Amino acid sequence: MTVAQPQPEGLTFECETGNYHTFCPISCVAWLYQKIEDSFFLVIGTKTCGYFLQNAMGVMIFAEPRYAMAELEEGDISAKLNDYDELKRLCLQIKRDRNPSVIIWIGTCTTEIIKTDLEGLAPKLESEIGIPIVVARANGLDYAFTQGEDTVLAAMAARCPDKAPVAETEKNERNAIQKLLNFGKQKEDVAQEESEYASHPPLVLFGSLPDPVVTNLTLELKKQGIKVSGWLPAKRYTELPVLEEGYYVAGVNPFLSRTATTLMRRRKCKLIGAPFPIGPDGTRAWIEKICSVFNIEPKGLDEREAQIWASMEDYLQIVRGKSVFFMGDNLLEVSLARFLIRCGMTCPEIGIPYMDKRYQDAELRLLEKTCHEMGVPLPTIVEKPDNYNQIQRIYELKPDLVITGMAHANPLEARGINTKWSVEFTFAQMHGFTNARDILELVTRPLRRNNSLKDLGWDKLVKEDAKV
Repeated sequence: MTVAQPQPEGLTFECETGNYHTFCPISCVAWLYQKIEDSFFLVIGTKTCGYFLQNAMGVMIFAEPRYAMAELEEGDISAKLNDYDELKRLCLQIKRDRNPSVIIWIGTCTTEIIKTDLEGLAPKLESEIGIPIVVARANGLDYAFTQGEDTVLAAMAARCPDKAPVAETEKNERNAIQKLLNFGKQKEDVAQEESEYASHPPLVLFGSLPDPVVTNLTLELKKQGIKVSGWLPAKRYTELPVLEEGYYVAGVNPFLSRTATTLMRRRKCKLIGAPFPIGPDGTRAWIEKICSVFNIEPKGLDEREAQIWASMEDYLQIVRGKSVFFMGDNLLEVSLARFLIRCGMTCPEIGIPYMDKRYQDAELRLLEKTCHEMGVPLPTIVEKPDNYNQIQRIYELKPDLVITGMAHANPLEARGINTKWSVEFTFAQMHGFTNARDILELVTRPLRRNNSLKDLGWDKLVKEDAKV
């Protein structure tokens, strides 16, 4: 007679002593310079930083990217050269050649180690050249590469205006989102749509997303009568949202805890603690939470979510009953695991470089609820995982798919373990209802590849190669 082992009532958290096996956070420049169109990013570091940027970002053939590398020489590091004069020369050259609305200095490990006072240099230089200079310490001492965006947005939050324009018409003219949504409409139609919004305090969303996703999430909230007053970051630095005391803010990504803290403590905003809009289940929970804060009864979400799940049935048939293991890379692991468990997968372990339990509290509770509703065991969440120990657990658990950083993908594939690069989810459009299918497209790609190999009879050759 066997005795059933009691299941833990809540999620299990463990912490190991592994290294942070992620990209350097200065890689955030890759997507932020494209998002903030009138910006220029100046990365202040060594030649190693320059080599990394060249490899991580690729080569722009048809357009000159709006970022540059200020390479520190021996004289800079030994304090024999004047940092201010050199940075002034570079910023004047940037102003002359590109004339951006803002220059964003990205600090690196080297500027941290030699204690370069970037925050002290920036205000004086800003007054001299007449261009705002934002300082962000997106260095490799952080936990994950996606947190580079977190440091930049936290720095930009301090630059958001604290007073709204007097006239409502002027406010609408300054709001890039409203201009986009109202494009091609008559003034009468715009006025009628404005009256459809419910009366609620201003709401600002933070997190860098592609413009189509920004529009999509804005329209989803508009269907509930909720008006988005602005996004951080905005498409242009000159269109940063107004942030007054008492404004409500909501994040769209799990790695923006520093930005959330800055908005609450320095700008006195009220954070809406919601799950993140990843997958139809997360998107619905995100909208419902915002509606509940504003005392608005959500409508049409049941049908909307059901429609999306029905449209993904072909992918769901592939993943149902499969297991997925997260090694930890970009801090999106909990949200992705929750969505994949809802899709019918099991997840024995979620590795994550860093866990802010306060900022991800709603997401963790939704993960726990999802596991109970789907009747699957709760995953173990391992913070700062030791990859050697993880690989031993992978050998024991034999998951159908491992989502990992690029450094471990090929070695695992060589041992017959299916992998998917976690960085692909960072750059994919996966927020909102309509982009959920793209997540499953990425997840099922290695599984579909294996099915194709079996059909061709090549799976035996692959196994033989793995043994060799």
